[in-house]
Amino acid sequence: MCRSIKTLRPPEMPEVTTDDVHAAALQYVRKVSGFRAPAAHNQEAFDRAVAAVAAATRELLEGLEIRGTGRVEVRPPSSTPAG
Repeated sequence: MCRSIKTLRPPEMPEVTTDDVHAAALQYVRKVSGFRAPAAHNQEAFDRAVAAVAAATRELLEGLEIRGTGRVEVRPPSSTPAG
């Protein structure tokens, strides 16, 4: 299930961003609900589910201790300078 969701812990992902967590949560909710984009009357429930899964994912990742690397830290996405 959800083969497109990447593993978000080291060493597979040396740095995890909030965007990575949100993308994984979105893929999970899409898979479970069967909707790529929900109808307007389902949007609020869909968005709440994505937020809840993302929060649970952050909590899980931040609670893990990966031997040899310490704890996983979920960081805000790094912005690249325009130029």
